[in-house]
Amino acid sequence: MSGHGTGRVVVGVSGSLASLAALRAGAEEARRGGRALIAVMAWEPPEGEGLYLRHPDPVWARHWWNEARARLDRAFDEVFGGPPPGVEAERRVIRARPGHALCDVAADPDDLLVIGVRHGRRRTSRLHRHVRSHASCAVLTVPAPPVPKGMRRALRKVTAEDFALVGE
Repeated sequence: MSGHGTGRVVVGVSGSLASLAALRAGAEEARRGGRALIAVMAWEPPEGEGLYLRHPDPVWARHWWNEARARLDRAFDEVFGGPPPGVEAERRVIRARPGHALCDVAADPDDLLVIGVRHGRRRTSRLHRHVRSHASCAVLTVPAPPVPKGMRRALRKVTAEDFALVGE
């Protein structure tokens, strides 16, 4: 899959507000540049790779792959209501640490790697540090939308469906 422009726009998606903002910005960059959009959801077994390798269970691994795929699909539904309009998009679920997965996919110097960052975060995340030191292409960081402090706790429990009911 390649767009009209050079390189692709690779976006890290986790389902967080920051990654949803990154997905929206990445789609706009892809649309504007005639590039393909590659959305990447990285995952690892919840018990960690080390423990999983000592007690491998393919059914368990498939379950977590399916969970990651569902989160990636939900992100597209929440941001665009389905596939993003006007852009060729590919969804990839990769079993790896997020930084490694993103840098492996965005390996071409003409690619653009887009990641979300939490608004107001004082320290950079492990992902941000890894990407900053290992990416072989340009990196765009997109901040999550700011949320007033008093609303943060309540918003952790809100779903996309809650917002859909507002106008009804």
